[in-house]
Amino acid sequence: METMKHGADVLFILLGAIMVLAMHSGFAFLELGTVRSKNQVNALVKILSDFAFCTIAYFFIGYGIAYGAGFLTGTEQLVQKNGYEMVRFFFLLTFAAAVPAIVSGGIAERAKFYPQFFASFLIVAFVYPFFEGIAWNQHYGIQAWLKASFGEEFHDFAGSVVVHAVGGWIGLVAVLMLGARSGRYSKDGRVMSAHPPSSIPFLALGAWILSVGWFGFNVMSAQTLDKVSGLVALNSLMAMAGGTLSALIAGRNDPGFVHNGPLAGLVAVCAGSDVMHPVGSLVVGGVAGGIFVFLFTLTQNRWKIDDVLGVWPLHGLCGAWGGIAAGIFGSKALGGMGGVAIGSQVAGTLLGIGVALAGGALVYGGIKATIGLRLDQEEEFNGADLSIHNISSTPEKQPVL
Repeated sequence: METMKHGADVLFILLGAIMVLAMHSGFAFLELGTVRSKNQVNALVKILSDFAFCTIAYFFIGYGIAYGAGFLTGTEQLVQKNGYEMVRFFFLLTFAAAVPAIVSGGIAERAKFYPQFFASFLIVAFVYPFFEGIAWNQHYGIQAWLKASFGEEFHDFAGSVVVHAVGGWIGLVAVLMLGARSGRYSKDGRVMSAHPPSSIPFLALGAWILSVGWFGFNVMSAQTLDKVSGLVALNSLMAMAGGTLSALIAGRNDPGFVHNGPLAGLVAVCAGSDVMHPVGSLVVGGVAGGIFVFLFTLTQNRWKIDDVLGVWPLHGLCGAWGGIAAGIFGSKALGGMGGVAIGSQVAGTLLGIGVALAGGALVYGGIKATIGLRLDQEEEFNGADLSIHNISSTPEKQPVL
């Protein structure tokens, strides 16, 4: 019976890992559909290559920092419990690699190729697992202190803060250090070019892939079959619906907003999806959809922050909202399961943001000061596809060799 349980758990978390791995193709197509056609090939190559760099970083360094475990032992030890620890690594790797995939969308169209991979390696090896270990593995006694101070630990079931807020706030640092795309704003701050999405069908495809994969992201965060809960699935669905409808209305039928709406809702529900009532999840998702539409418009048009995919509003702010919302709508007073405290949720969310800002500044500031972050003006004008990969996404735009 014990062998059957281990085998079932391995299969359960392996299916989750595969679903979240598939989400990375969603990141790729979401970016491909949003950027201009001269940067589409680069979007696809970046996400796949980034995942490979993240795998190496997390296998040799990051997973050990977060969980104190490694795989440089005999194979006979690795296959204990049907190899559960190995597929758990695979599952958690897909979460870790989501952070650079988030950042990629913000810095699209003007970031250098290999320096970004170096940044991704450092983030997944050191910055992300530092906070992951605090939130999910009791590191440094911070969770114990929060429980002593507020009555409960910081609760983030599936990563609203650990993954999304951290990725979004690192992305904000990278975007600010890179500066806006050439021709985006004039010297006096006026918007010169809107750079609309190059392909709404590809953008929509990316959003759908991400939305479907998110049910593996959230539900399989139980990590063992005996802890799986249908409540997580329904809460994810309700937040997705709330985010979609909110973005549809607030975004005035704009397809870019509509397809990012469900993602905003799903980002926000991750933290409390195991403790909130479905009606609470609907509200959390609806608020997140509105946050994305309002803050994306504000950052692009008023604050002149050229965050191409809006990763700071979508992941950074909606993730932070999700962390705090878990403490509100997860409470028994609002129909939740309880076991959460608003003080711990606010403190844990602020800590995650602080780690992201400090880590992002160290990584991207160091790279900018040494090897540089940005393509030169001619390379940016020609597009990353031709400048880096010597090929375009459409035959009629192939370079003459």
